[in-house]
Amino acid sequence: MIDNLVVFVVSLLIGAIGIYAGSKLIVDVENYTYAIVTALLGAVVWSVVGLFFGWVPLLGPLLVFIAYLAVINARYPGGWVDAAAITIVAWLSVLIVLYVLALLGVTGFDAVGVPGT
Repeated sequence: MIDNLVVFVVSLLIGAIGIYAGSKLIVDVENYTYAIVTALLGAVVWSVVGLFFGWVPLLGPLLVFIAYLAVINARYPGGWVDAAAITIVAWLSVLIVLYVLALLGVTGFDAVGVPGT
């Protein structure tokens, strides 16, 4: 149980790094705590929408992703394009961090709060 909690917290913090990098680069917002909350909310929304709609072919994954973008859009200034750009930067940032950590044998290749990682 404690191992799962540690993995969740570390994954959440890594996901928040990506959102922090995206928000800093795209909308010039520098607040890591805000990024952690955003990553947590994004993960919850992703999971709930995925539970109800994720099984629908083609439309389900699209709805899940739009729900995640809506969280980013609601939490950061700008519009849907900025939210998508933050998400892309977050995803790329997390991939780089996870790749380095996986090479070092520290963690697996996944993070909470950023889709597709």
